[in-house]
Amino acid sequence: MVSSNVQNSIYDIKISTVAPGFISGRDATQELTAMDLAMKLHYLRFVYYFKTPTFDGFTILKIKETMFNWLNHAFIPCGRFRRADSGRPFIRCNDSGVRIIEAKCHLSLDEWLESKHDSRHKLLVSDQVLGPDLAYSPLVLIQLTDFKCGGKSIGMSWAHVLGDAFSAVGFINLWAKAIAGHYPAQPLTMTQPLTMDQPVTKAQQQNQADPKPNIDPLSVKRVDPVGDLWSTSNNSKMETFTFYISRAELTRLQAQICGKKGDRHVPEFECICVVIWQCLAKIRDGLGPKVVTICRNDSRYRNEGIITNESQSIGLVKPDFPVEDYKPLELGSLIMNKTYDERIKIKEAMKSGEKLPDFLVYGANLTFVDLSEVSFYEMEVRGHKPIYMNCSIDNIGDEGVVLVLPTPKGCSDGRMVSVTLSENQVFAFKSVLKEDWCIA
Repeated sequence: MVSSNVQNSIYDIKISTVAPGFISGRDATQELTAMDLAMKLHYLRFVYYFKTPTFDGFTILKIKETMFNWLNHAFIPCGRFRRADSGRPFIRCNDSGVRIIEAKCHLSLDEWLESKHDSRHKLLVSDQVLGPDLAYSPLVLIQLTDFKCGGKSIGMSWAHVLGDAFSAVGFINLWAKAIAGHYPAQPLTMTQPLTMDQPVTKAQQQNQADPKPNIDPLSVKRVDPVGDLWSTSNNSKMETFTFYISRAELTRLQAQICGKKGDRHVPEFECICVVIWQCLAKIRDGLGPKVVTICRNDSRYRNEGIITNESQSIGLVKPDFPVEDYKPLELGSLIMNKTYDERIKIKEAMKSGEKLPDFLVYGANLTFVDLSEVSFYEMEVRGHKPIYMNCSIDNIGDEGVVLVLPTPKGCSDGRMVSVTLSENQVFAFKSVLKEDWCIA
């Protein structure tokens, strides 16, 4: 739990809204794909930390001026949700803007970052969800927090219905470019519902004739209808912690999993998945995780200037026998070769009934998300890049989420790993991680 000293350090909070500097969307509408709507209950939260002198002399009025220009080229996230007569949500591009939160912190940036509690980052980014007044809820909220003696954090809350982490970072990085006077040739766009939906194959047509057509994909969890409040609650309290794996430790893990001879190769991300999956299987005494979900970038469907949920694969890994019976190398090979992309199944499930279902994807199973290639540390403001960045996903299922992230500039080329689990599993998990794999 975050200390009371940190908890009470944020003060002088002001709230405003910044919209595009001129009419951008012209009250156009943006329809949503099945994958957009499947992700609608999740939220991405980012916090970037910048040292002095990044924002020295850069007043809030000047900051907002750059935002006016930025949002001219990124007006879709400035819209608000409406519902068609059928009840299907869509975005009205009405230039309502993004919510801006200004705050101050009693602590210095160094004092803040000394804390080891991941929960402290949540104080620097909005935890707001969409609804219950859906038509008035901003899709993006940005918190600017000034630290004592200089330094600033930029926290962004991004509704996942707009797009995945690559899309969200592309959006905020566009602001950094706008500060320098650099703008894209065309405004950001979203994937149209029919543009990238994959055609139904003969095998899928046969599956549609299956006597059990309404079974949901294993990679999602159906929840009770949420109406206009796009949020759910967990059965247990969740806790997040982050640890660093150095380049040397990654090499050691690969040797430990693949054998010293190196005759088989398991990539870094899969090695991290193996370690965490086996640790959790051990502390749960054979009760799982029996299946896991693997989320990764699918560059085939990613185009510059498009925010989308279509470019993240959602793969399912289902072992044939208990995970405890697999050797690490066997489990790594399973993840590499037997991950089945369920995006088409999810899209079909979204269309299967009269009403749109409400699904959880992250945390429906233990979910591994590979964000190691996201350009978090390429955000450059007035010649300065963030010294640290925190990323989390809110509104997840009880099985937990593991984010594999890049390291800050200046660190060895290792990985940051953010793990969110049920609070009552964290201590035992950390113990097994240290005892079995020498990771603390």
